[in-house]
This record gives sequence, C-alpha cells and structure tokens, in this order.
Amino acid sequence: MPLYALAMLVLVVAGTACGLLPGHRSSSMEGHAPMVLPVASPGAPIRVRFAGVSTLLFDDGETAWMTDGFFTRPGKLQTLAGRIGPDRETIRKNLERLNVRGRLEAVVPVHSHYDHAMDAPIVASLTGARLIGSASTRNIGRGLGMREERLQLVVPDQSVSFGKWTLTFILSRHGPTPIDPCKGHDSIDAPLVPPQHFSAWCAGEIWTILVAHQSGASMLVNASAGFPEHGLAGRHADVVFLGIGMLGKQSPAYREQLWNEVVRRVAPKRVIAIHWDDFSHSLDDPLRPMSYPADDVDATLSHLAELARQENIELKLPPVFMAFDPLPPPK
Repeated sequence: MPLYALAMLVLVVAGTACGLLPGHRSSSMEGHAPMVLPVASPGAPIRVRFAGVSTLLFDDGETAWMTDGFFTRPGKLQTLAGRIGPDRETIRKNLERLNVRGRLEAVVPVHSHYDHAMDAPIVASLTGARLIGSASTRNIGRGLGMREERLQLVVPDQSVSFGKWTLTFILSRHGPTPIDPCKGHDSIDAPLVPPQHFSAWCAGEIWTILVAHQSGASMLVNASAGFPEHGLAGRHADVVFLGIGMLGKQSPAYREQLWNEVVRRVAPKRVIAIHWDDFSHSLDDPLRPMSYPADDVDATLSHLAELARQENIELKLPPVFMAFDPLPPPK
C-alpha cells in the first residue's frame, strides 16, 4: 500500500475511534431531558454554568473561576488533518454568553489536551485570571505570551485557595482511548505556539479536583473517564462532576470500577455528567453526543442511572450556559 494511502487509512481509523470523524449513527439527548437540572433560583449561594466538554464556571457571588475554558471547538477535518489554535473572537463571544463580564480569579485546565487547555491562556488573558495547572499547561500559557507571574504551577495533593474557595489537585489517570496521539510523549516540554496539530497538546498531569467552599459545600471534578486508583479514600464531596466521554465503549465492569473509585469513595448525593458532547461542533449549535462508534452515551447513562438508583444518588445533566445550583436540596 502506498505510504500516502496508509497514512490516510490510519487517520480515518484513528479519527473515527476518537470521535473526530462521523460515525455510523449518533444518539440524541432528547430522551434524557428529564435529567437536566433546572435554572438556579436567584438566591442560590453557589451557581455553576456549563459550556460543553468540562468547561464549568463556578461563582459564589464574590469570586468566580473556571475549569478549562474551551470554546474554539475546531471542526473534524481541520483537527485531524490540519492545524488548530484558539479563536479569540469565539472565546470572547462565549464568555459573554456565560455572563463573564468582569474578572475571573483562575482558569484551571484539568489536563493539557487541546479540548481542555488550548483556549485557557486566552480566557485568562481576557479575564485577568491566573492560569493554574501542570508544567504542560504552563507551557501552553507561555506559548501564547502569558507573563510568568500569572502562571501557577501545582503539584499532586497541593491546595490552592482564593476567595472562599479551596481547590485540591489529586493526580489521576485519563480514561481509556484507542490511540495515543502524543506517541508516548505525555507532557509539553517547551512553549507551545499555535497553530499546531491537535497531537501537540499532550495531557501532562491529569487532575481530579476537590473543590471546597467556606459555606461547607464540597464538589469533585473528575472530568476524564479515568480515576485516581485508591486516591480518593477518605475524601468527601456532596456533588461529583463526572466525565463520561467514551465510557459507552468500555465494558460494564470498567464503568462500575470508575463508579466505585470515584463516586462511591466520596459518597455524594448528586452526580452531574459532563464531557459527553461532540466537541467538533460549534457552541452556536445545540450540544450533541459523540457519534457511534466513538461512544454510546445512551448506554453509559442507562448503566450509571442504575448504579445511582441502587445507592439513592441523583444522576443529572447540566443545562448549557444557564446558571444552575449544583447542590442537591437538603433532605
């Protein structure tokens, strides 16, 4: 087989497996509408907004901060075969949709893949925020010209506090993927200057973030469908934001292991599923799940709903761009 044809075959297989190329069918989220949380009441002490993948804006009325801040969402063909980079105007427009009109205290990528960290330095620059994360995330910030004093490196089990918030960074693992686009390179070791092929954004450290608020509320952000094996023992969270991307292609045994290692260990009252959408589509369109065979979100939610019922835990979905109260009502 000619080298060009072989390369294209590899790209097609890899892209389909990762959800970058269209699959044979795509499930709809319409059947899961009853799971979507209502818009927050004006008096909610903590409000969160969701903008796809694992971009979450946390706000207690005094201090706001954000995970990831990924808005550019380049298309499949460009991502797979071309070069990508942040689109400043798209980022600015979606920050306005999230009602971010003032300062953010921090932008915190959960790891350094492009669908988490590519836009983060631009978000930080537009909002005056610090960029907090791994050495790889710091090199993404450097590649986009951020000043060193606004790049905050964290290490496993470190806690960072601002306002009434405290974030604890727990080293975790990425969910299973069919290919390793970084070819064994798991970090970004020099300033990354876009545009680049998507594989330039290597993961670096994978963080599960324990979020504590002085009100007593506690939340866990586990944005990848991996888990810190035994790393959450003795921790507690009222709410778990659980990344479920590509869980539908894992075995039931793996999904139960993820549930046991993340959800059951921290004993929440509510689980909110994130990172289920096809991030090659613009945020101007309604969010849609990854297409089959890359994922099967219906199968994932059906299985997790059964696990949640067994333990009297609410399984919910976040509304898009609208503020919601992440905390379950007191009983």
